[in-house]
Amino acid sequence: MSDTTPNVVSAEPLPRAARDWAPLLLPVVLALAMIPLIGSPSTWVTLTMASLAMGMMIFIMASGLTLVFGLMDVLNFGHGAFIAVGAYVATLVLVPMASYVQADSLMLNLAALAPAALLSMAVSGALGLVFERVLILPVYGNHLKQILITMGGLIVAEQALFALWGPERIPLALPTSLRGSFILGDIAIAKYRILAMLVGLAVFGLILLILNRTKIGLLIRAGVENREMVEALGYKIKRLFLGVFMAGSALAGLGGIMWGLYREEIHASMGGDLLVLVFIVIIIGGLGSIGGCFIGSILVAMVANYGGFIVPKLALISNILLMVMILMWRPRGLYPVTNR
Repeated sequence: MSDTTPNVVSAEPLPRAARDWAPLLLPVVLALAMIPLIGSPSTWVTLTMASLAMGMMIFIMASGLTLVFGLMDVLNFGHGAFIAVGAYVATLVLVPMASYVQADSLMLNLAALAPAALLSMAVSGALGLVFERVLILPVYGNHLKQILITMGGLIVAEQALFALWGPERIPLALPTSLRGSFILGDIAIAKYRILAMLVGLAVFGLILLILNRTKIGLLIRAGVENREMVEALGYKIKRLFLGVFMAGSALAGLGGIMWGLYREEIHASMGGDLLVLVFIVIIIGGLGSIGGCFIGSILVAMVANYGGFIVPKLALISNILLMVMILMWRPRGLYPVTNR
């Protein structure tokens, strides 16, 4: 008699993909390489802390766009509008609450900053809803039209801000308790930069938590890699698109107020000025990659600060040079998650 018992294949765990450590080590290697070039340890620490703070603010602005780019395949050149609108909306809260901002109390200062940040995110998110429904929805799948219509949206938003607030640069003073620096020997660390780092790390941790530990995050990651598969499973990808777009717009608004306080001024064209920097970051990091965006933001900030100190004349093109070098090494960015 022949043996008809089916062969049972033992279930073995799938091999894990080897972790790519090289991009993670880049900021560390760059920072250590700058020590002999800068010379002064205290100056090196100050520049490094400034780079980390600046990198966190850039990440907040760029993280939403990299998800939109990776998931929706949308070239949104209007992203800068959300940054500028967020900064201007914050002034509507901070100016009337001047007594809280000027108080020598961290709690009162944060009591003014918190509603300003929440309102900035809410208005920017709502603007993102209108932007996606009115401008982007008709041009899905056509990159040329996306560039033209979103750039037009950015210009309209800038001109609206000019009309409402004028062309002048509006001062946005730091709250009293966040001015100045902590002095540790010869090292000076600005108080506001510490807050910026904490906020940036919190946003990064929250995004990773949502992407890796929730069903919505699973759908987003699946949609970045294969939109057709998600649609075939019965999920309404357009609603997911809209939610991600609004979240990215809200993060841009938060980044706008953080950057305005960092520069202590805002102006109508600030979003357009930052847009190039944001696109450089997401190209360096890899389309759709939050981890790559995080590392790319830190690298861009480090190159800007270190380069501005060592060779000031190269500061204006340092980010372009960094992007060229990264793309020569990895043409699709540090951690690409899409084939687009």
